[in-house]
Amino acid sequence: MATVTRPRRSVLYMPGSNARALEKARGLAADGLILDLEDAVSPDAKDEARRQVCDATRAGGYGGRELLVRVNGLNTPWFFADVAAAATSGADAILIPKVESADAVRQVEAIMDAHGAPASMAIWCMMETPRGILKTEEIANSSARMGGFVMGTSDLAKDLHCHHTRERLPMITSLGLCLLAARAYGLAVLDGVYLDLNDDEGFEYSCRQGLELGFDGKTLIHPKTIDAANRVFAPSETEVAWSQKIIAAHAEAAAAGKGVVVVDGKLVENLHVENAKRLVRLAEQIAALAADLKK
Repeated sequence: MATVTRPRRSVLYMPGSNARALEKARGLAADGLILDLEDAVSPDAKDEARRQVCDATRAGGYGGRELLVRVNGLNTPWFFADVAAAATSGADAILIPKVESADAVRQVEAIMDAHGAPASMAIWCMMETPRGILKTEEIANSSARMGGFVMGTSDLAKDLHCHHTRERLPMITSLGLCLLAARAYGLAVLDGVYLDLNDDEGFEYSCRQGLELGFDGKTLIHPKTIDAANRVFAPSETEVAWSQKIIAAHAEAAAAGKGVVVVDGKLVENLHVENAKRLVRLAEQIAALAADLKK
């Protein structure tokens, strides 16, 4: 279901219990928002947060940003009401925390279907437990509504008893398994959050590592990190220009009956052109999203 080339460079968590934050989010340059009913909301504010989030998404005003509602977990008292309400909220997707099986996804899907969720509404999964990581392929292939994975690296590190190192070597296996499953089944996949808001250099390093690994973007916990994530995960002007050049050259070669072409001394095949087209589409969608924000 996911459109991998949709801009997802920066996806910001917003507490559903904070009405002011939900309003402020309409003017932020994030590509997507996770409107949170789970970790960011205290138990006594769950019902009010659910109402506020659904009211906000129905009211609109978020432009072309992707809106995900993170519901409470399956074993909580708020789970069913969260999914039922979010189903017709107008959000793009429901994000399930701590997913550990395909059955969990199908349970959410059944509630969505029973409560009138449109066919276009996706299910996203937080991948944040060892059991969930071991079931990545099963989860990725669990439903036609599956849209993407979000890495929950803080919870994962806790369960793995590992350290949050700069290179994240203790989590590389988990990150890689989720990336493999996401790409195998055409899903989007977002990197986990960076916790030290005072470490700008460390945040940028984390973004660049995520880009190199293959993530579509990064989940964020503060608006001040949006610009850096947008910059790192966007195709550069040089990349876009090169992509356009090889697309044109390959099309010309194909018209002449040639399967490959050499551009500036580099062999260009169809696989290179496919990726070039992806980057050009992504750049175009980023530009459209930025234009929409200025309206």
